[in-house]
Amino acid sequence: MRPAAARARAQLARSVVDRDGVPADVSVTERVGHARELAKAAVERGARLVIAWGGDGTINEVASTLAFGTVPLGIVPAGSGNGLARELGVNRRADRAIANALSATARPMDLGEVDGHFFANIAGIGFDAHVASRFATASRRGFLGYAGITARALTSYVPLRYRITTDGTRQTVTAVLVTIANSAQFGNGVLIAPGALVDDGALDLVVFEEQSRFKTLCAVPRLFQGTAAGVAGYSMRRIHDVTIEADEPLTYHVDGEPISGSRELHARVHHSALRVAVK
Repeated sequence: MRPAAARARAQLARSVVDRDGVPADVSVTERVGHARELAKAAVERGARLVIAWGGDGTINEVASTLAFGTVPLGIVPAGSGNGLARELGVNRRADRAIANALSATARPMDLGEVDGHFFANIAGIGFDAHVASRFATASRRGFLGYAGITARALTSYVPLRYRITTDGTRQTVTAVLVTIANSAQFGNGVLIAPGALVDDGALDLVVFEEQSRFKTLCAVPRLFQGTAAGVAGYSMRRIHDVTIEADEPLTYHVDGEPISGSRELHARVHHSALRVAVK
């Protein structure tokens, strides 16, 4: 973010908290991981609320820091997808989102975890992780940038073969994507797990197997509009933990942030691990 834009956001935040008579510290992140440091310091100072202003990656850093604690998370959406903010119904106007967080009664929500990395919204292996890794280094941001990377990847991505074990059942699939959803959407209204809830004590495992590239291309619009039920190769089931294995190291993402992993990944849910202040 440009310094001028960061200063404008900080000034707006200060004006809202001052108007409401709330003592607050307003800080601007300077690098990846800085939001974690700022959230940790705020908790140590005795903050009653930490509001994160940013996209899913920034929200992830703060949520991961506040996990299993008593200090709730407030959200001001400002990224390219804002999947969790959309799912929680956070006001897209920054001033209203801040004011709502200040006055909201905090409620619990679940967090997911993949090999020690928390996610508040979505984690994934396969196509969406491939797109996330490309998007992380892209010069063009926003929805159009993401859509362009997705369109190009659809013709070139080679799906892997996975061994998926959950609830004592093991299946072997060649899948375009394996998504572990805490909420229903990636962001920008792109639904992947319709009916998923952030506070039900479970995750939703979405597997989309490759039938043929032509069938995959035809199915993608339905897959991302939440109407894929009945599409060949698509399945969705509620889980509490899952182990995913492959014959090569896996790249996965947590809330859109790509991570290089091993050939075996384990994911699980943490029920009511986070408190959120949203209206």
